[in-house]
Amino acid sequence: MSKKKPIAIDLFCGVGGMSLGFKQAGLRVIGAFDKEERHVETYKKNSPSTPAFAVDLGKSTGAELLELADCSSEIDVVFGGPPCQGFSVGGKRELDDERNLLLFEFARLVREIKPKYFVMENVQGLMLGHAVKTLDSFVHRVRLAGYRVVKDIRVLNAADYGVPQRRKRTFVLGYRSDLPAPVYPGPSPMLDEAGSPYIPRVHDAIADLPIVEKHETLFERDGYTGALGEPSHYAKIMRGEAKEPSDRLPQRKRNGNPLTGCLRTRHTETSIARFERTQPGTAEPVSRYHRLNYDAFAPTIRAGTGNDRGSHTSPRPIHPEYPRCITVREAARLHSYPDWFEFDPTRWHAFRQIGNSVPPRLALFVGREIRRLIPASMRTTSG
Repeated sequence: MSKKKPIAIDLFCGVGGMSLGFKQAGLRVIGAFDKEERHVETYKKNSPSTPAFAVDLGKSTGAELLELADCSSEIDVVFGGPPCQGFSVGGKRELDDERNLLLFEFARLVREIKPKYFVMENVQGLMLGHAVKTLDSFVHRVRLAGYRVVKDIRVLNAADYGVPQRRKRTFVLGYRSDLPAPVYPGPSPMLDEAGSPYIPRVHDAIADLPIVEKHETLFERDGYTGALGEPSHYAKIMRGEAKEPSDRLPQRKRNGNPLTGCLRTRHTETSIARFERTQPGTAEPVSRYHRLNYDAFAPTIRAGTGNDRGSHTSPRPIHPEYPRCITVREAARLHSYPDWFEFDPTRWHAFRQIGNSVPPRLALFVGREIRRLIPASMRTTSG
């Protein structure tokens, strides 16, 4: 049996949250593809060893993607999250949104690439109302291509996997009909340094980060170069000072580089006063921004819309202690991105990149279940 890592391709990769989780699970991503050049540039910055390309996946063929990835081998896993904002529970649920059809392009590319397994991630709303017809059509298409789909399709909540955020997403697990079926990962809380179950909340995620109010330079500069506070176990993992046992990547720190994503927002005095009056765990009545509660999970961090949809900023949470919106780095911590991971330097784009992505820690546990089957599938295909 080969000791080489199973190989995977990431479709609609964004900045690489799902890629990072699958790499942590022990897979090697040989190609990542997305239409937005800004996202692909961010992907490359964080994963320079993974070939990443800005391509229109609605117009690309599987053969073209394999050529770009310089791959002539059989692909073990294709994974990704085609945009389907028209089905989003938090959006307007525009069923005629053309982006909903990208789900079918994912199915087409699976048919053309012919991987052993596929993982398709999407919004929770894909399981609701009229959107179910689109999901059923997707399942029908991959079945015609020779794949089975694990029943019942499930919605996974990132908070059940050690992410300090309530984020529910639909996952579809598919497998070639001659291979063993994967299973959905059960809830997997983090284990603390004593090996006891540990469920991180907002305080665990952000309390050690810099108090940006003390640093006027962060109105102009994104990076913070000072000391951090006392970390929780979760924060130690994000800082690279401790390692998650399931993580197969080498331990990685910032190595003295500035902590990015700390740029401050200039709020008006009126907004600051409203934020101060808002109790943790409630929404500010004018902006509808949710104020975080240190002792609870964060609500779902949303992306807002791109240039093609009016460039609307999604409501950003209010810090639980200070009367301001959270920074990009605080949002990244709540999403389980490690501190070395850098986002677009423009705050609006950075929040979009986080809100559109799969929390890496959730992807880790999904990827681990697929990775567990690859040695068996290698034996099956080799006779």
